[in-house]
Amino acid sequence: MKRWKKIALGAGGVVVALIGAQIYVAQQNKGVVTVQTGKAAKQDLVSQVSGSGEIKPKTYTNVLGEGFGKITEIEVKEGDPVRRGDVLLRLENIQPSADVDAQRAALGSAEAAIKSAEANYRSAHAEVAQRKADWDRVKFDWERAEKLYQDELISKSEYDSRKAAAESASAAMDVSNARLQLTRAELERSRSIMGQSSAVLNRARDILRKTTYTAPINGVVTYLAVRVGENVVMGIQNSPGSYLMTISDMSTVTAEVKVDETDIVNIRHGQECDVTIDAIPGKTFKGRVTEVGTQAVLRTSGLATTQTTAGTQEAKDFKVVITLDAPPAGLRPGLSTTAKIRTAEKQGVVTVPMQALAVRTRKDLEEAQEEARKKGIGESVTLAAAKTAAAGTDPKKEEIQGVFVVRDAKAVFVPVQTGITGITDIEVTEGLKEGEEIVTGSYRALRTIKPGARVRVDNKQPERGEGEQQP
Repeated sequence: MKRWKKIALGAGGVVVALIGAQIYVAQQNKGVVTVQTGKAAKQDLVSQVSGSGEIKPKTYTNVLGEGFGKITEIEVKEGDPVRRGDVLLRLENIQPSADVDAQRAALGSAEAAIKSAEANYRSAHAEVAQRKADWDRVKFDWERAEKLYQDELISKSEYDSRKAAAESASAAMDVSNARLQLTRAELERSRSIMGQSSAVLNRARDILRKTTYTAPINGVVTYLAVRVGENVVMGIQNSPGSYLMTISDMSTVTAEVKVDETDIVNIRHGQECDVTIDAIPGKTFKGRVTEVGTQAVLRTSGLATTQTTAGTQEAKDFKVVITLDAPPAGLRPGLSTTAKIRTAEKQGVVTVPMQALAVRTRKDLEEAQEEARKKGIGESVTLAAAKTAAAGTDPKKEEIQGVFVVRDAKAVFVPVQTGITGITDIEVTEGLKEGEEIVTGSYRALRTIKPGARVRVDNKQPERGEGEQQP
């Protein structure tokens, strides 16, 4: 045989061998899923709930207009510290001052009238006492004269004279009593006028007081909304008065954040928090939950659900107030903030990455278990007993949560019970032991992998795409 024929035959044999090898490898890898894996490990786990909001003082007050008038003086500016009672601003007070002076004069006149009425009352009372004494004396003389006249010891004219004197004394006493009642009524009237004048004076003083605004609390002027020369109006019914300024007590600072409705059930008073403030990057401040809202608010509008009558499936939040333990100096109300609230903490618990959790229906797992039994390939799934199905539901559609454990190069589905959730890991309370190798990726593989499928572990870092940049 010629040499070139030998070379051709040898090359052909090599090609056939390579093709056969490729077919064999393809057959061996048929149905094999490439996955990434990790280990179930024990670690300390902290469950957190995040919320964003703004910095607010625990105590603050909005100073609103209480009367009408033009601003003539403003004694403070934004950022000034004030003490309770310090003057903030003044309004024009010519008319209120004149009203106070007029009412003071009216009150003085009423006091003088009371004194005069009291003097008249005392005089009338003394006159009544005098007239009563005269009546007692004249009455005694008349009674004696009447007895003497019956005994014919005095004349008829003398008897008539004494009788007339008694009647005159009785009439005079009646007049004195009437005058006493009149002076008493005048005294009461004068006292009523004085009370009325005093009430009007108090009203005038209150109007005058409302032309000078003082600080209701200790704090800092955090916002000033008016200028000298502007007019102030008071609130009426459902309309508030003119907004003048805000005074905030920055000695106790809070972070008021919104927490999603699905997380609010885990929030409790006293839970520790880590608070970050956008204006102070790189620093974390400690705090504790001091208030948990009970009313849901709509995420887009901020209105409480009780303020709207229309039914909505819009996402809702709850207000949570966190008091900072040691707030930094210079904080201002309204600064954006984020809080991480520690709702639970456990040490030395078995954990897996959250993306390792998979959900399969009981029907899928039972079919995989039956197929594995027929093929005699060993276990493909650890299946718990079915729960009692609710009336009208199909137990086959029950969803079971678990992880895929790599055993003998196969993915075995193991149902698990979970506990608290950390940032990237979740606690496994039942179904898994420390050190077991579990499937953690890829996302596509976890969605499509079937229990008992053969797997190939590839934990290499995925190559970057052409458009990706180095960090």
